Amino acid sequence: MRIATWNVNSITARLPRLLAWLESSGTDVLCVQETKCTDEQFPREPLRELGYESAVHADGRWNGVAVLSRVGLTEVTTGLPGGPAYEGVQEPRAISATCGPARVWSVYVPNGREVGHDHYAYKLRWLEALRLAVAEDAAGERPFAVLGDYNIAPTDADVYDRSLFEGSTHVTEAERAALAALRESGLSDVVPRPLKYDHPYTYWDYRQLCFPKNRGMRIDLVYGNAPFAGVVKDAYVDREERKGKGPSDHAPVVVDLDV
Repeated sequence: MRIATWNVNSITARLPRLLAWLESSGTDVLCVQETKCTDEQFPREPLRELGYESAVHADGRWNGVAVLSRVGLTEVTTGLPGGPAYEGVQEPRAISATCGPARVWSVYVPNGREVGHDHYAYKLRWLEALRLAVAEDAAGERPFAVLGDYNIAPTDADVYDRSLFEGSTHVTEAERAALAALRESGLSDVVPRPLKYDHPYTYWDYRQLCFPKNRGMRIDLVYGNAPFAGVVKDAYVDREERKGKGPSDHAPVVVDLDV
């Protein structure tokens, strides 16, 4: 079973690439972030023609998450139970579903903008709500994982130059402590490092030739419980999907399970 996560940075803009990638990669379940569309605009029919059901939580031009599955899609929960609002709005940043033998969450963690900003405090509250919301599944006996764009680099090795991020979001002690607390609920990072290259980044800014120069960050993560981690047989970042015309600024992260 092949499960992946991908921040597509607009599913409308990326649809031809997404459909081609699903066909070529043999992915069974894909967790999608930053759909940037309304629920009505989501391309369910083209995906259905490829054999994928869609569970969607999206409401406009920002944010938005989804789970695509060709192995079943049940027990769908939209939104983050107990999650905080930002400026009075419950943003569409989380969705969960059972797909065949596994249960998955697709999450798009708030960016935080800058340290001290209201959005940074919101990010930390959101992560704590996520920890509480997934605790029961994390401690369960069926394979379970939280996949998505966490907007946090877990270690200094996960950014191309730590010194350039001093005082910025994505690398602060508070954010990393929130990640550690999430792991302590019974989850672990199932994508090993190094993979096929020294720095398996998942995100590269469009500006300043960041991708050709490999000035990236590893912020797209797959955190699985013990039953999930125990059946992982391979994992990789598909850097090829960051190349070419009109890519997302993120690459898919793929995990193969022996189930």
